[in-house]
Amino acid sequence: MTERSEGTSEPPLLSIENLVVDFATDDGVVHAVDGVSLAVRAGEIVAVVGESGSGKSVTAMSILGLVRTPPGVIREGRILLRGEDLRAASGERLREIRGGEIAMIFQDPMTALNPVMTVGRQIAEALRLHDHDLGADDARSRVVTLLRKVGVPEAERRYGQYPHEFSGGMRQRAMIAMAIANDPDLLIADEPTTALDVTIQAQVLELLRTAQRDTGAATILITHDLGVVAELADRVIVMYAGRIVEEADVRSLFARPRHPYTAGLLSSVPRADLDGDLVSIPGSPPNMIDPPGGCAFHPRCPMARERCRTDRPEPYDLGDGRRSACHYADELDEGLALYAAGEEAG
Repeated sequence: MTERSEGTSEPPLLSIENLVVDFATDDGVVHAVDGVSLAVRAGEIVAVVGESGSGKSVTAMSILGLVRTPPGVIREGRILLRGEDLRAASGERLREIRGGEIAMIFQDPMTALNPVMTVGRQIAEALRLHDHDLGADDARSRVVTLLRKVGVPEAERRYGQYPHEFSGGMRQRAMIAMAIANDPDLLIADEPTTALDVTIQAQVLELLRTAQRDTGAATILITHDLGVVAELADRVIVMYAGRIVEEADVRSLFARPRHPYTAGLLSSVPRADLDGDLVSIPGSPPNMIDPPGGCAFHPRCPMARERCRTDRPEPYDLGDGRRSACHYADELDEGLALYAAGEEAG
């Protein structure tokens, strides 16, 4: 984890306020993101976790203006980069920001990279789009240096190879090289270790840590892997059904979660110091075309009561920078005991 001062009065690098994103489908409107507010400060690594469909990636895509209309539309909210509202930015300004001030490492580099362009040319293009005075030879030299920096062997030769000639781990290294090429202020890494074997995952995580340290960039790490979170993050945001249900620094969250969903995620992770079967969260994520009333997690929650079925909880401050969207966050030790006992939701 990075070292940074807590309680700083410095304004956030990125601020998202009440973001609402919907997608039109043949079956109805999917409420993908429903009132998300978060802040990311310079130099910190913020992990965003949750099951598939929780709204993690859509939130990240919204930052870069990559929600395609139609079928997607940002209904409400502001996305501020150093106070500049990106929703009001022109197309030209957004092109300056993408790959410049904000860079993204996509989940699947094979589909993110252009299959008919060499890897080196694609990275060089990213450089020259943001530095119009950079000549072709200088761009090539910088790309080779970047490929070496991220651990691509024989970088000179690899410069002229196509994505299909790279292994999965090598493609992800190339994506990281492209992302850090223009020294961004914010890196967004969307499931960067998905589909990689354990050894390569460890190498990519170390590379992300090194890249963040070298560039000083803030990082939003989107993942469902709590091991990755524990390894890299300073702060954790937990999403469920398009909303933030808990936010805390990584140590506090792992030591004492304050939302039943977070407790369920942690209880389902294999641990060497615990014997017995893993405890899973009962049920399935909600249908976001017609999400449940009240707290969206209540059909799966062992602590659910009548109030949970009718009143939607808003995230509230628990102190020390912690937030929870649970009516009974102060009683969560009872919920943890229920998970440990493997009891079903009420």
